[in-house]
Amino acid sequence: MMTITDLHDYVADGQLFRSHADHGLVEAYIPSAGMENHAPNFAILPNGDLLCTWFAGQKEGMSRIRPVISRLPVDTPQWQAPADVMVDPQRSQQNPVLFVDPAERLHIYFSAQQTRGCAEEEWLARVARGEAEGPFILQGTAVIRHRTSDNGGQHWSTVDTPFALPSSFCRQPMVVMSDGQWLFPMYYSPDDGSGHLNDYCVVQISADEGKTWHEFPIAGSTGRVHASVIDLGAGELIAFMRSRLADRIYRSRSTDSGHTWTTPEATPLPNNNASIQAIRLTSGRVAIVFNRFSARDVGEALLTGKAIWPQERYPVSIALSEDGGMTWPWVRDIDMGDGFRGDANRRFNRQDAYPCITQTGDGQIHVAYSYRGRMCIKYVRFMEMWITG
Repeated sequence: MMTITDLHDYVADGQLFRSHADHGLVEAYIPSAGMENHAPNFAILPNGDLLCTWFAGQKEGMSRIRPVISRLPVDTPQWQAPADVMVDPQRSQQNPVLFVDPAERLHIYFSAQQTRGCAEEEWLARVARGEAEGPFILQGTAVIRHRTSDNGGQHWSTVDTPFALPSSFCRQPMVVMSDGQWLFPMYYSPDDGSGHLNDYCVVQISADEGKTWHEFPIAGSTGRVHASVIDLGAGELIAFMRSRLADRIYRSRSTDSGHTWTTPEATPLPNNNASIQAIRLTSGRVAIVFNRFSARDVGEALLTGKAIWPQERYPVSIALSEDGGMTWPWVRDIDMGDGFRGDANRRFNRQDAYPCITQTGDGQIHVAYSYRGRMCIKYVRFMEMWITG
């Protein structure tokens, strides 16, 4: 494993290294698959290989944006070059999610939305000339596609569309509940002119290993998305959500295996209207990765009837809870970002966002996120002691 001692040594070739700045972290820059690399998610294969998927291409919302997968073979020091899962010249395919089912079959779910058939700059020019109208990104047309693999992602089945209602989106991993049922968190982003304030979360539950699904809404989740669900056992679930108001991470609870949910309530953790993800560690603690920034904390008004999209998508942080997400006594920053300070300089900070998290059997915690304005996916791993110590 190499040690990076200077920024000029950096090469995005997937090589694992231990930074001189913090020997508690092992890091890598996973090879890029396009101009944009965004929204990573993990899966651990039965043989111990770690997979990371994300969407890549020229620009979000354009055709040929597609899910890709890179592999870190067990006990090897380098992430492999990413491979395409599916390319569609007509749709933008985003937010891929990997899932290894109890039969060891690998699944991938991802959204697929229609496109304008041109670059965003051209579309905005048409709108300015009065030749067109509407947003460039057509989230209201999204459906969720699905493929399976019996050999760890080397080959894939034909594609199907299990969730075909327009405006369907996914972001968070599948949960196999303690009763054996599958729970798939998703959300709807209707194109209704609300500026995403009418987005809301649901869970899909299957008792027959994904053949059929039944939908259950998270009541009161309007304006919340990306529900990350944790099974605490005996039918108890908790879900953590991103807020379109860029104020706080929200929490909801179910005691009947996801059929009904409490109204989401704000946690102490900040949110910047960017993605979060939570897991339950082998220690029993809940861990959550997020951007430690809130529009409310810097005095930005919460505008009525409009979502807030702060440019501040940094730092990438991790927090631990011992009471199911009610309190968070441990918070540590994983990546502080570019580090420009002051109102005049904040806009120069590039974004580090959409972190994902998993834990392997050796206790190591693995985190990945889109790095410095989506130039690549950065990977970091560490032990739980690194957070608490």
